[in-house]
Amino acid sequence: MHLIITEKHNTAKRISEILAPKKPKQVRVSGVDTYQWDGTTVMGLSGHIVAVDFPKEYNNWQKVDSRELINAEIITSPTQRKIVTALRKLGKEADHVTIATDFDREGELIGVEALRIVEKVNKNIQVDRVHYSTITKTEILKAFQTLSPVDFNLAAAGESRQVIDLIWGAALTRYISTTAGRLGNLFLSVGRVQTPTLALLVDKERERLAHVSRPYWEIMATLTKGIEFEVKHKAGRIWNEKDAKGIFSKLGDTAEVTNLKAKERIDQPPVPFNTTEFIRAASNIGFTASNAMRIAESLYMNGFISYPRTDNTVYPASIDLRKLIESLGKGVFKPYVENLLKQNELTPKRGKKETTDHPPVMPATFVERSKLKDDEWKIYEMIVRRFFATFASPAIWKTMQALFDISGEEFRARGASLMEEGWRWYYPYNKPDDVILPDLEVGQVLTVVDKKLLDKETQPPGRYGQGRLIKVMEELGLGTKSTRHEIISKLYSRAYVHGNPLQPTNTAMAVIGTLETYADTITKPEMTAKLEMEMDLISEGNKTEDEVVDESRVMLSAVFDDLNKNNEKITEELRTGMREDKIIGTCEKCESDLIIRRSKRGGRFIGCTGYPDCDFSLPLPKSGQIIVIDKICEQHNMNHIKIITKGKRPWDLGCSYCNFIEWQKSLKDTDDKKK
Repeated sequence: MHLIITEKHNTAKRISEILAPKKPKQVRVSGVDTYQWDGTTVMGLSGHIVAVDFPKEYNNWQKVDSRELINAEIITSPTQRKIVTALRKLGKEADHVTIATDFDREGELIGVEALRIVEKVNKNIQVDRVHYSTITKTEILKAFQTLSPVDFNLAAAGESRQVIDLIWGAALTRYISTTAGRLGNLFLSVGRVQTPTLALLVDKERERLAHVSRPYWEIMATLTKGIEFEVKHKAGRIWNEKDAKGIFSKLGDTAEVTNLKAKERIDQPPVPFNTTEFIRAASNIGFTASNAMRIAESLYMNGFISYPRTDNTVYPASIDLRKLIESLGKGVFKPYVENLLKQNELTPKRGKKETTDHPPVMPATFVERSKLKDDEWKIYEMIVRRFFATFASPAIWKTMQALFDISGEEFRARGASLMEEGWRWYYPYNKPDDVILPDLEVGQVLTVVDKKLLDKETQPPGRYGQGRLIKVMEELGLGTKSTRHEIISKLYSRAYVHGNPLQPTNTAMAVIGTLETYADTITKPEMTAKLEMEMDLISEGNKTEDEVVDESRVMLSAVFDDLNKNNEKITEELRTGMREDKIIGTCEKCESDLIIRRSKRGGRFIGCTGYPDCDFSLPLPKSGQIIVIDKICEQHNMNHIKIITKGKRPWDLGCSYCNFIEWQKSLKDTDDKKK
């Protein structure tokens, strides 16, 4: 029997439909669906079916010191028992196994995990590997005609990441959580990639908090010549109020055109999508990083787009790009394809990074809008349009800079209009608006219809949005194309951040502040980037997995040396920071702090620190993590709160007092109806 192993069940189903001469037979093996025909069986895994862990004797957080985890034994245990049982059963019967998991570091490891299980029951089985980037008939048939050996070095690199992340994450998380007294579901998570990423957000928040607003003034005038348009004083920001008022007071009611400069600006086409730029573009149209990748994965498994985890920004020469463009010329895309095919040559824009594992994120086949959900269509359409745009001509803008004299003061205006749409016709997202100026001539005198003296102040630097954060993580070597969006999701689920742009909580500020003071290695990107480079050496065959894991253990031991020297200070700072994250507002009865408390039965409520002298309290929801945000209720002077529950959207509860009043009112209304 020939056993083909894919990464997911959906992939197994699609590949079997492509390879089988007629509809394959669906057979359940140990509770797992497989697809069979003529001595061939295709089965899908569920991603990783085993996980690395510590032996059970290390599980007790309070009895086993966190430092012991650094050099503890690492074991592998099944996480998908039905799939493991099915693999063993089919592996005994097979004489040939083909690994058909995704072609990247993670996919190679998932395939090797499955292969190890098969080889335990069938040592002499023939093994090979197939590589593909789209699940289309053409590519799958080609892949199964071009078999390769399994890349055990690539899998070892993936496994080293699992082991290193387990050791660092478990040891540091246990240390910080037990030191802070935060156990159970509310433990404080620390990780090799997660923590330096969180440090970026905390450092940005500190910049914002340290910002001192500085007042400035701007002077604007509205002129008319057929249409009204605004001009701005050449000084831009005027830092002295007296100077600004002096200029404003002398302005008359006419403006003379003193200079005109017209130019053409060439707006070059975009490069093909890699994973990071795809996520950034999806973020710009309203998708979170994790949601964009989830949808892209679904589109890939259905054969509509290429593999969405890639660093490549150059289309491979092996792809017939003209043929692919022609195949997309249906439905809403028809006029765009017809226009592209008028070009004598289809020469795509090339990005800076070229790899050989996968093409850029691009369409694989045409799919009608009616066959996709709204969110799926938005992502698919954006990918198709980006693909078209990379073959299009540049957009050309006509720009105009005009200078005006108003009572001896120089004012300026800039105009821009799109003369040739070029690639922006295909890819209209985030297109700048035209800024129209009327036809002007030097020496013309225009009427000033309005003047404004604007009183402003400088603003703090903006927070990171998800798209921007992913880009910075890539630049600093934090995580990989496959894991960066997962790291951001983890920061949300751990209640370290909220909102988008991402705002760190007081607990996050306390954790990062403490680590930066006493063990800053874990907060710096250099540490995790160095380990990523070491993992690359494993995949290239220049280092072994054991060597890199042992090096990481030495680095982590040095971190613990610093932590243990300052244990008491760390405890104090963490608990102070977490207490600040529990303060909701000021008690209306006694003006003491209102904080989040737990009752003897484990329930949560808002209570007064003046207790027992003051008994003011408010109820809170029974489940979910509570995040105190900086928005304040004007009526009750209390911070709004959010409730984070795994698998659900965050609940903006708002002001707890307002919420309580509304709840009491609804109870009264219900009682009145019953009466």
